[in-house]
Amino acid sequence: MALLSANSVSVFRDGRLVLDGVDMSVDRGEIVTIVGPNGSGKSTLLETLIGAIRPDRGKIRRAPRLRIGYVPQSLHIDPSMPMPVRRFLALPHPHDRLSRARALAQVGLSEAVEDQPMTGLSGGQFQRVLLARAILMEPDLLVLDEATRGLDQPGTAAFYEIVEDLRQVLNCGVLMVSHDLHVVMSASDRVICLNGHICCHGTPEIVASAPEYRALFGMGTRGTLALYRHTHDHAHDADHDCDHDHSQGDGGHHAG
Repeated sequence: MALLSANSVSVFRDGRLVLDGVDMSVDRGEIVTIVGPNGSGKSTLLETLIGAIRPDRGKIRRAPRLRIGYVPQSLHIDPSMPMPVRRFLALPHPHDRLSRARALAQVGLSEAVEDQPMTGLSGGQFQRVLLARAILMEPDLLVLDEATRGLDQPGTAAFYEIVEDLRQVLNCGVLMVSHDLHVVMSASDRVICLNGHICCHGTPEIVASAPEYRALFGMGTRGTLALYRHTHDHAHDADHDCDHDHSQGDGGHHAG
């Protein structure tokens, strides 16, 4: 049974059809990424899948007692009310020191970061703390809504490497929304190309060669998108981006 599935799901927002007849699923142990241009309904689909939005047509099915760890696109913390990482990780439920230290280590951070204020973290550290908080939920499904927005390309690639490691360690499914096409294509088992409806889906290689995908992202019939697969001959630094040796092509396209 799939961890999560959508069957003929349609959603209207302000009288406009945002999602039209979407069918998709996520299984345990796989990474599924949703890509599409701005306004294509990516975040709406994600919110519908996790239950924040009720579909107008169709059904969402979730595995019984499904635990979801969620990493939002952005999170504002008031700098006038300093919140240390330790306190943030205790929301909404406290966890023991060993569990917190293990979660931080799994995202490449040292236990010492617990004493730092959330507002004093770098962009990469902040996103890793959000990820650590999500995995403290011991999720069956990890959901990432453009979790690397604002990170540079090395930071983005390092973040996705951590996600790939977590998928194996936690034996969870991963559902991501992202605009980082060049990295997503290397980090995913399946890609869903969305523009109100599902234009194409399949392995990264299949989607990258699909005419619908190329048309959406302005690549044309002669355009290329470099695909490279992560290798694990890297080491995660305790507080910084991991040291890695990737051979990247020059196909770095973005979805706006």
